[in-house]
Amino acid sequence: MHGFNKEEIKLFKSLNTPRKIQNYLDTIPINFEPEGDTFLSPREVLKQNRAHCIEGACLAAAILRFHGHKALIVDLTSNKEDQDHVIAVFKQHGHWGAISKTNHAVLRYREPVYKTIRELVMSFFHEYFRNDSKKKTLRSYTNPIDLSQFDKKGWTTDEKNLWYIVDKIFKVKHYLILSKKQIATLRKADHVEIQAGNITEWKQKLSPHPWNKK
Repeated sequence: MHGFNKEEIKLFKSLNTPRKIQNYLDTIPINFEPEGDTFLSPREVLKQNRAHCIEGACLAAAILRFHGHKALIVDLTSNKEDQDHVIAVFKQHGHWGAISKTNHAVLRYREPVYKTIRELVMSFFHEYFRNDSKKKTLRSYTNPIDLSQFDKKGWTTDEKNLWYIVDKIFKVKHYLILSKKQIATLRKADHVEIQAGNITEWKQKLSPHPWNKK
């Protein structure tokens, strides 16, 4: 199915709920990109055993699709001081949830309890800040992007970087969530929130391999 081999299909069959997909994604080491920017396909993530947010989101979307969901991702965009974040979204019992690959204690899995995509996105707002400036930085989001539009390019098993998906994300409409007046009156994260933001799951190694959780 969609170019996956027997071993990959066996794995996907075992990950038959969003919770299991998230739990599996958490076992994959963070891709610190020691040799430069990457956008690994789902197959390459499994092969190289590393992923950052958009790579993890695409793997999650591929597995969700295997189980009958649409392969959907949402781009969360920040101000210029911070980095964007990409999540895989799914609908269960009529509500939206999200699978998220991150190295921090925040911006993680979201239970499918949100009525709309905007409502889901806003659940990330208070956790989305820079530890150094303490400023909340989430500014906009996209509606779900269906990755099936890239089937002809072989996005699930491509051995090359999936930069064409990034190109598409840049072209898609992004919906602002704040006015300038709202931004001007935002409260900075406090010291307890900063402590939580500093918690990391995977430690970066000087050598790119192995990707050890130590």
